[in-house]
Amino acid sequence: MHKTKLAGVSLSVVFLAATGITRAGAEPVLKGAEAFGDWQRDRPGTVRLIRPQDLPKPGATASSSNSSRVVQRPASAVPHVPAGFKIELFASGLSGPRIIRTAPNGDIFVAETGPGRIRVLRSDNGAGKPATNEVYATGLNRPFGIAFFPSGENPQWLYVANTDSVVRFAYRNGDLKASGAPETIVARLPHGYGHSTRDIVFTPDDKRMLVSVGSAGNAGEGLGRPPDGIEAWSRDHALGAAWGAETDRAAVLAFDPDGKNQKLFATGIRNCVGLAIQPGSGTPWCSTNERDGRGDNLVPDYVTRIREGAFYGWPWYYIGANEDPAHAGARPDLKDKVTVPDVLLQAHSASLGLTFYTGSSFPPEYRGDAFAAEHGSWNRSKRTGYKVIRIRLKDGVPTGEYEDFVTGFVIGDNEVWGRPVGVTVARDGTLLVSEDGNGTIWRISHE
Repeated sequence: MHKTKLAGVSLSVVFLAATGITRAGAEPVLKGAEAFGDWQRDRPGTVRLIRPQDLPKPGATASSSNSSRVVQRPASAVPHVPAGFKIELFASGLSGPRIIRTAPNGDIFVAETGPGRIRVLRSDNGAGKPATNEVYATGLNRPFGIAFFPSGENPQWLYVANTDSVVRFAYRNGDLKASGAPETIVARLPHGYGHSTRDIVFTPDDKRMLVSVGSAGNAGEGLGRPPDGIEAWSRDHALGAAWGAETDRAAVLAFDPDGKNQKLFATGIRNCVGLAIQPGSGTPWCSTNERDGRGDNLVPDYVTRIREGAFYGWPWYYIGANEDPAHAGARPDLKDKVTVPDVLLQAHSASLGLTFYTGSSFPPEYRGDAFAAEHGSWNRSKRTGYKVIRIRLKDGVPTGEYEDFVTGFVIGDNEVWGRPVGVTVARDGTLLVSEDGNGTIWRISHE
């Protein structure tokens, strides 16, 4: 048992086999319908546990179109963090900063997806703010994922996942400008419409490159049947692999580091926006956007471990053997072969960037936990997301619970100033969070 401080209260934390982590003297873990909630109940320390048995029936509520209006950040607006933590503006004036990654030497690489460039920020002034701000590379096609290769303190390459390809730049620690033109490693990723983000990581042994590719459509609209029938397709392709416009989409792809030997690593993952490798275990994880149009509380987004060869349901099923009504009776062969994700999130949160806390400046109980950025809902009558959450792990295994860690980006029912996208652990152990609404990056430290 250990103690931590959340929302100004000293809390005892005990681990219970049934639910993972509960807290004496604090508000209870929100479960069932209470866990669905909305932005008005979000605050650091709020904990949710959503289980497969808690899900409503499809259409239990109408599907809503409720996009937020992004406004200029009020001068007094600062995100909220738990008691004992401090948050401050790290960088501003960026153009839609998306994924952020920490280089081995401590530089912060930022994907500015819209302008098609990668930027480098360096905090060499001792004040925790970047004294150096340089454009590393331009002319990219909606870049998102960034990875350094090989692993360790002296990478030789900087890989970038464009929406349609994977390229790499020759790289040495401290480079602020690309030393030459990019080399194309994967010439063609599925693209053209639908989800455009592509994240990229390497397995700890540096033998495989994983690339996430989201679906072309929401829930397999117009998918029909493969030319030679389901049985023949299933015999010749990976479990749950889709066809037609969805070929090699809604999946995590695996390649050699030189871009050869493409395979489907995992399937049925509608949009794995954030990829991360769990330290120690070397397990790949995904931060995933699930489908829209099934009601306010369907289908839950999720953060989960990704097992090679596993099928996660899309588009025929969701969260186990729950059949999507749009595909009733289409794939009975897959019903008992769906892997249930580890941590279910409020539906339509738009879970994006993902990282594991490897620093030492936060309290010990944070080490090894994960953080995910929730970009925020549009397909929900009561707004949710627009925050950073902490994924609680016990002995390296997710408990199913998650906790609000950074909130305060929403101004009212219709207006927001911040939309979190990327999370990374800086070399000094602080946590950095990017948001593309006002083009800022925030730094969270423990006081």
